[in-house]
Amino acid sequence: MTASHPHPTHVYPRSAKQQWAAGLTAFAGVMLLIAGLLSLFRGIMGIAQDDVFVTTPNYVVFKFDLTGWGWIHLALGIVAIAVSFGLFAPSMWARVAGVAIAGLVIIANFLSLPYYPVWSVVMIALSGFIIWALCVVKPEESTETG
Repeated sequence: MTASHPHPTHVYPRSAKQQWAAGLTAFAGVMLLIAGLLSLFRGIMGIAQDDVFVTTPNYVVFKFDLTGWGWIHLALGIVAIAVSFGLFAPSMWARVAGVAIAGLVIIANFLSLPYYPVWSVVMIALSGFIIWALCVVKPEESTETG
């Protein structure tokens, strides 16, 4: 290092596995951010106006208050957005929390299938991709060192 260059002049290239891991973690971060924003908006819709959602016959196995579902989706969306920012600086806590939040989003959307079936299936699939992307990367592959 010289006085004119405070940083080292050589940078070790990252391996293909590390680049792949970083790409999948970034993918999961972006997808979790999108899922969180969509869940946040869905929560706001459920809280503000119940008649936005499709109604179903009374013979469904489970039935919940749509305002309650709005608060659940709002909370999941806020936490998902917060965790997604942790995924942009790859850390183990963010990966574990991302899998947990995506799992909760799957459960919440499965239970809200009777109210909004197409959207629930889309969110379940999106959350499945998030879980896959976070679980396929080994922790030692996502480090920054060469």
